[in-house]
Amino acid sequence: MHPRSEIAYRLRKCYFPHRLHGNSLFTCILNMLFIQKEVTQFFYFWFLGRDYEKDKVCKELATLGKDDFRTLSLVLYSRKFPSGTFDQVMKLVKEVVSLTEDCCAEDADPGCYDNRTSALSATSCESDSPFPVHPGTAECCTKEGLERKLCMAALKHPPQEFPTYVEPANDEICEAFRQDPMEFADKFLYEYSSNYGQAPLPILVSYTKSYLSMVGTCCTSASPTVCFLKERLQIKHLSLLTTLSNRVCSQYAAYGKEKSRRSHLIKLAQKAPTAALKEVLPLAEDITNILSKCCESTSEDCMAKELPEHTVKICDSLSTKNPKFEECCQEKTPMDIFVCTYFMPAAQPPEPANVELPTSKDVCDSKNINVMDQYTFELSRKTHIPEVFLSKVLEPTLKSLSECCHSADSTACLNAKGPVLKKEVSSFIDKGQELCAGYSENTFTEYKKKLSQQLRAKLPEATSAELAELVEKHSDFASKCCSINSPPNYCDSEVGKPYLLPIAVDDVKNPCVHFLLKCKYVRLFLVSLEALSLMNLRIIVSTYYTHLKANRGNGIVAHEVKPLLVRFTSCIRAWFGVPAIPWF
Repeated sequence: MHPRSEIAYRLRKCYFPHRLHGNSLFTCILNMLFIQKEVTQFFYFWFLGRDYEKDKVCKELATLGKDDFRTLSLVLYSRKFPSGTFDQVMKLVKEVVSLTEDCCAEDADPGCYDNRTSALSATSCESDSPFPVHPGTAECCTKEGLERKLCMAALKHPPQEFPTYVEPANDEICEAFRQDPMEFADKFLYEYSSNYGQAPLPILVSYTKSYLSMVGTCCTSASPTVCFLKERLQIKHLSLLTTLSNRVCSQYAAYGKEKSRRSHLIKLAQKAPTAALKEVLPLAEDITNILSKCCESTSEDCMAKELPEHTVKICDSLSTKNPKFEECCQEKTPMDIFVCTYFMPAAQPPEPANVELPTSKDVCDSKNINVMDQYTFELSRKTHIPEVFLSKVLEPTLKSLSECCHSADSTACLNAKGPVLKKEVSSFIDKGQELCAGYSENTFTEYKKKLSQQLRAKLPEATSAELAELVEKHSDFASKCCSINSPPNYCDSEVGKPYLLPIAVDDVKNPCVHFLLKCKYVRLFLVSLEALSLMNLRIIVSTYYTHLKANRGNGIVAHEVKPLLVRFTSCIRAWFGVPAIPWF
């Protein structure tokens, strides 16, 4: 039987309704399409060019055959270079498959593999390289030989936090498929793999092959619509596993293991604020360990096996702590339970947030290993702002607390830092609550309407166009960063930007804000100056200066820029007692 026919036959066996469903379906598909670890390691390290890598590559080419070898190349390079164009990725795939075929031939020159991979890395360093480019490529190209190859092999793109892939309509799918089945498959593999590249490789390969099998079956069916409906139902759980594992693994990749652990602790504390730390912390550690093990695993059933076991622990520990957990635990499959608990919103805090910082005795006690976790837990369960805000403010706070343990007098250090840290945490939480106020309680349309009313009351002099622009910026931020599973990289970069810091009503009394509001050129440059730090001032002044220069054509001439900037900074210094800034 032809390999492709064999795949289709075995897929149909997996999908046969009365035989397999749910997790059994995952296992069947993953077992069938399991890709050996040695294969994936070659594609991540194709720049090495070592003999033992060549042996592995040639063995896998012989095992998989050219077509499957090429398909796997396309999936892996689409994951590795998600910002590369389709043409760039295809040229790289073509070159890799070609050199593998040539260098694995019986009569190949002994130095073929090393020479060709070296030439490949050299081509990647050319200014007009036809291959996809990574932001770190330039630095790697300053190195030579094996060091360059190792550097390039280690390059990784940050997670794609906002996948852009949209599945076409059935008619469009079949039209493209009938025109050129191979091109359709290549473009789908590229688009889907580049968008969902953080999903574990075996899951990604399983889903893409299952999807293409569905397209091949339904686009040649007498009733395509009915066929698609039936087949999509059969692969629904695998599709869900792929997109969800991509999401949780993206967050893990952005945070790393320790920050990911803290992130899950924050979320669970907010979802089950009446639980105790001893009930929540093991769950946060468990999901973090699962992600550290499964996100980069080439095991065929890591996620499919571990996530259901995790949901059992969630239900055992938290189903009585929040009615929503109890509802989630009634779902039919473990995957549905996990999805339900993952997207569960934060519960209302049981009491106002007034959490004291731990003492130096607690922080520096080597036996008290959970003191930072206890502080994080207490602050999180009493605070109703998204996890990305708490993670952002907790990282420097916990670091400062730990640093005191290495000072000559830890008690004096903490006594000095404590009030400042507590004020910064409180101020940051207040700003987070202000930014996201009303988002989770209203529909998006209602939220934008209320936001417009609030900003109009605060900024009566703003024009309709200016107000509309500000509403769009705030609402776009809220839609991405005011939910419990907001993307860490994007939100971390956005939190604190001046245009996102709305002016409180009391700030109108501030002469600096009054100056900003009266200046017709900077009416949109809205900043909150409460609890202003020197670092924030640096950002504000730099941004303000850029804004002034950009508005020269709107009435500000060159010689007016510096006087306006001096007025602004002088005002801030006078009002807040900020000393002269040496860099200004």
